[in-house]
Amino acid sequence: MGLLSGKTALITGASKGIGRAIAIRYAQEGANVAFTFLSSIEKGQTLERELAAYGIKAKGYRSDASDFKAAEELVNDVVAEFGGLDVLINNAGITRDNLLMRMTEEAWDEVIGINLKSCFNTVKAATRTMMKAKSGSIINITSVVGAKGNAGQSNYAASKAGIIGFTKSVALELGPRNIRCNAIAPGFIETEMTAVLDEKTVQGWRDGIPMKRGGQPEEVADACVFLGSDMSSYISGQVLHVNGAMYT
Repeated sequence: MGLLSGKTALITGASKGIGRAIAIRYAQEGANVAFTFLSSIEKGQTLERELAAYGIKAKGYRSDASDFKAAEELVNDVVAEFGGLDVLINNAGITRDNLLMRMTEEAWDEVIGINLKSCFNTVKAATRTMMKAKSGSIINITSVVGAKGNAGQSNYAASKAGIIGFTKSVALELGPRNIRCNAIAPGFIETEMTAVLDEKTVQGWRDGIPMKRGGQPEEVADACVFLGSDMSSYISGQVLHVNGAMYT
C-alpha cells in the first residue's frame, strides 16, 4: 500500500521536469494520475504508458490551464473519468526573462497568465468537487524567486509571489471544508532546462548553495507526496521550501 493509494491526482504541466517527476512518484505511491501537457504530445503519451505500468489508472489531457473554460472542462472530464479528485497540483509554468526596461507587455501578460491565472482557474474549477467530498489537498508550485525576487525575472517573481498569497487565502477559505492548500517553493532544480546551460554557470550556482548542489526533480516530488498524503493532514496555508538552504 502506497502513501497515496486510492487517491486521484491532477497534475498540470507534467510532460517534463518537475511535473513529470511528481506524476511518476504519485503513481509509485498508488495514486491514479490525470495530467496535462500542452506542446509535448509525444512526451505526454509516453508518460501515460509509463505511469500505467505501475498498475494505476493514468490519463493525459492536452489542455491549457491558463484558459478559464479549458480548465473547467479539464476538471469536469477528470472527475467524470476518475470518479473524483483528491489532489490538485498546479505545476504548469513558463519563464520569459528580461530586465524590466526591456520587458514587453506580452512577456509580462504571458507569464502572469500561465503561471498565476492557471492556479485560479484550476482551483476554482476543482472547489465544487472537493467541497462536496469535504476533503482535498491543493498544492501550488511556486519558487524561491517568488519569496526573494531575482533580477531579470520581475514577471516570473510576481507570478510566483502571487501564487503564495493565493495559496494562503485559499487555505483560509476552504479550511472549514477540510480542504488543505499549500505551496512548494523549489530552489535551483536540475532539469532538462538547466542541462542545456553552460556548465561553468551551473557550477557557479551550485557553489552558492549551502548544500553545494542543485536539487533533483524527485526531491520536489517527494515533498508533493507528503503534502498530498494524509501525513500532512493538519498542514495548510504553508510554503515548503525545497532549496538546500539557498534561502531560509
